[in-house]
Amino acid sequence: MKKIVLVTRQGCHLCDEALELLRDLGFHPELADVDADDELHRLYDFRVPVVLVDGAVIAEGRISLDSLQAALKRSGTGPSHP
Repeated sequence: MKKIVLVTRQGCHLCDEALELLRDLGFHPELADVDADDELHRLYDFRVPVVLVDGAVIAEGRISLDSLQAALKRSGTGPSHP
């Protein structure tokens, strides 16, 4: 199973929306706080939310359901439910 990480920050409404979309699709991503990790902050500070699949960025910023589904499909990650 591929590892899905959502890079987020407190008070970020786009991050909350991305998490809700992932959960609606049956995923329970690991959450990583961009402000709690120097390397994540260096890489993704102004890009959050960022969805990583096995360490590769597949989506960032304002994420729609359609774009997220397409990005997950391209990454070879399907929903965990039928």
